[in-house]
Amino acid sequence: MSTFLAIDFETANYYRDSACAVGLTLVQDDRVVRSEQHLIRPPSRWFTFTYIHNLTWDDVAAAPTFEELWPVLGKQLSAADYLVAHNASFDNSVLKACCGAYNLERPNTPFLCTVQLARSQWGIYPTKLPDVCDHLDISLNHHDAGSDAAACAQIVIEAQRLGWSP
Repeated sequence: MSTFLAIDFETANYYRDSACAVGLTLVQDDRVVRSEQHLIRPPSRWFTFTYIHNLTWDDVAAAPTFEELWPVLGKQLSAADYLVAHNASFDNSVLKACCGAYNLERPNTPFLCTVQLARSQWGIYPTKLPDVCDHLDISLNHHDAGSDAAACAQIVIEAQRLGWSP
């Protein structure tokens, strides 16, 4: 079996390097091994998306920057066979932008998108994360990075239980 890491970023504003939270759920052999969430201090105090995730500058002012979090985050990303995210192109772009902003080498770990998986495996439309979680009876506190990552992990575990493989 494989090891994958479900990941979800929340951003402070329209810039992809403005990650303000990341959720991570590690799965080995179809079993959740670890789930965690980290607040991240973005490069700017400008928060546009507080209305989505309820995070403000005050929440993250004392948090580590992406660069300071990277020794922990980079090691986890590199150890996984693949990364999982809902709308993976967004999370991949945030990862690339944050690594680029701090001149960090992004691991070459491939991304799997649970939007595409939900469409191909179950024919779910619309395919927003709450829709997929409702269909599969997965608990979700949407736009909480830890909850979103855990939900993505459960989507993949359910697909694998039904015979899907990456």
